[in-house]
Formats: sequence, C-alpha cells, structure tokens
Amino acid sequence: MTTYKFFHPVEVRYGDLDPQGHVNNSKHLTYFEQARIAYMIELGLFTKDQSFMEIGVILADVHIVYLAPVYFGEHIKVGVHALKLGNKSMTWMQNIVDAKTGKELAKGEVVMVTYDYKEEKTVNIPHDWREKIKAFEGL
Repeated sequence: MTTYKFFHPVEVRYGDLDPQGHVNNSKHLTYFEQARIAYMIELGLFTKDQSFMEIGVILADVHIVYLAPVYFGEHIKVGVHALKLGNKSMTWMQNIVDAKTGKELAKGEVVMVTYDYKEEKTVNIPHDWREKIKAFEGL
C-alpha cells in the first residue's frame, strides 16, 4: 500500500457533477492535476507566479481506478506520492479519499515527463527537483 505524505483538499463543485448526480469521471483527472501542482509548489519545484509553460512537465500516461462515487458537498482530499524517478520521467501514485472517513474513492498512477517547451523536447529531471522529491519521499 502506498503511503501518502501529501494531501491536497479539493472542493467538489456543482459543475463537476454528471447527470447521475456524482462527480463525472473526467473530473478525477482534474483533481489529480490540482493536487500534483500543489505538491510541486509545496516542494518548491516552482512558484505560483510562474507560467505553466515554465513548469517543464507533460502528462505521458495515466490510469485511474474508480472505487466509489464522489458526490456534491463531499469533503475530499487528493493524495500525491512520487513513486519512481527515471531520467526524464516521474511515476506518481495518486488517490482521492473522503477527508472525514479516509475511505479511498479512486486511485491511479500518472507518468509525467520533464519537457522543454521552447525546444519542444524531453529533458532530464532537474537535479534540484530530484533532490527535493527524494528528500520529501524518502526515495
């Protein structure tokens, strides 16, 4: 079982719902993204005033397992755990849990690739990013 050291609270908005009355499956990916960005800011990999073009990451692969529906008004938080650092890619485990009970509602694996948007090519994970992530996660 993955141990998460970082969680980001996410508000379930009315507009996130589908006609069946629960959060649309596509919103889970948005929740994962919000939490990853918050994680990266928390670790000092970039700041809130930087352009998203300067972040230098691009989504390469994602898998989500939906375990239970999420409803409007439910208090949820999204976990982020950097599982593996390659040369140019990072594998992250993420989950969505009920903030009150801790029940896992969804889980997934995301692969992010460091990317130079100006040169339009993949690049190695910056050394300072690697060190900050390793220190935080105990890798």
